[in-house]
Amino acid sequence: MKIKQLLSTTEHRPWDLPTDDWKYYQEWNEAIFLHWPAPIELLRNFVPEELLIDTLDGQAWVSLVAFTMEKVRLKYLPGFPLLSNFDEINIRTYIKNGKRGGVYFLNIEGGKRLSCWMAKQLSQLPYKYSETTRSTGLYQAKNNIHPDFLEIKYEVKQQKIAKDQLDQWLTERYMLYQDCGDYINEYEIHHIEWPMVGIDLESLKLNYKRFEELLHGPPARIQYSPGVQVIAWDKKRKIKTEYSNTSIDM
Repeated sequence: MKIKQLLSTTEHRPWDLPTDDWKYYQEWNEAIFLHWPAPIELLRNFVPEELLIDTLDGQAWVSLVAFTMEKVRLKYLPGFPLLSNFDEINIRTYIKNGKRGGVYFLNIEGGKRLSCWMAKQLSQLPYKYSETTRSTGLYQAKNNIHPDFLEIKYEVKQQKIAKDQLDQWLTERYMLYQDCGDYINEYEIHHIEWPMVGIDLESLKLNYKRFEELLHGPPARIQYSPGVQVIAWDKKRKIKTEYSNTSIDM
């Protein structure tokens, strides 16, 4: 899809596109979504008190998303495959700020050291390097410093999935909120609605000690998408006191 067409496909969005110029293009491909219901009181240990943890029918969620980042570039520059293409894993929960529901990263790993360094410098997101390998039906990552370990064995099906309310709520997020000391960085993004196909999870091994109470047991919801093209705007700072942490249930 051409960028002009991508930017004109907006009927699925809960709010309008930003009026200022976008800054980054990227693709999030072959995405595996694993989701667990999570107690808000546990999530509060990882999310700034100024940010409202979003819920659906009173339930908060935490997700692990493993995918392949490709063709990352600035608007007026070409991509460089050695930097622009790498495997990424994020662990996230969900934030609500007025009508703008978004995600909050608890953890971000990338499969190339230089790509992680560059992404951290440009975005201020807390990227760290983990050794990753990916092949058909297998996604593995390990970080010897923390230590963290992930192994997903899976089989992708061809049939499209009709998404329910929870599927939509977990994936159709067009904001990112990230703690940066005295302020929160906000990032707006745009993509088409995630296309979903079937996936069979053959086995899952993970060891994230910091999040073991959140990523406990088998995931309650599993999704797979071939991917989306993504437009991203530059980060914007917001002082923490501008946020109102008032309970809202979508």
